[in-house]
Amino acid sequence: KDKWRIRWDVQEKENGSASYMEEEFGHKPTDEEIHTLVMSWYNSQTDAAILSGFAYNGAHVWLSVENQYNYKAAYDLAVQTGGETLPVTFKFGSDEQPEYHTFTQLEELKDFYTKAVGFIQTVLAEGWEKKDKFNLELYRIE
Repeated sequence: KDKWRIRWDVQEKENGSASYMEEEFGHKPTDEEIHTLVMSWYNSQTDAAILSGFAYNGAHVWLSVENQYNYKAAYDLAVQTGGETLPVTFKFGSDEQPEYHTFTQLEELKDFYTKAVGFIQTVLAEGWEKKDKFNLELYRIE
């Protein structure tokens, strides 16, 4: 007894079933515990989508914080030097199946970088929207 289950991110399917996330507590969770749990989950989902959800010209691009920094540094330097620092090569794909892409033209590097940044901004906005829609009132029991 004294088990409390919190469900969120409920996705109803066409066949009438649903998928959802669930956490069990051994006590009645506080509003703060519920809010922290759900927001942390949305944050981790957003981070995971940014990290592994982007592809450029069909190649998977790992957008770790380190890679984002390296892409920005290479792009900024190429812009500042009018492309004199090109060519620059990045490894896409995975360690098991690497795909090396060499950018020789500033326009092509700009295309890659702006698409990567746009992807990150879109994923962040989607995450913010989900978090903004979360209604703690639905979890309150008097």
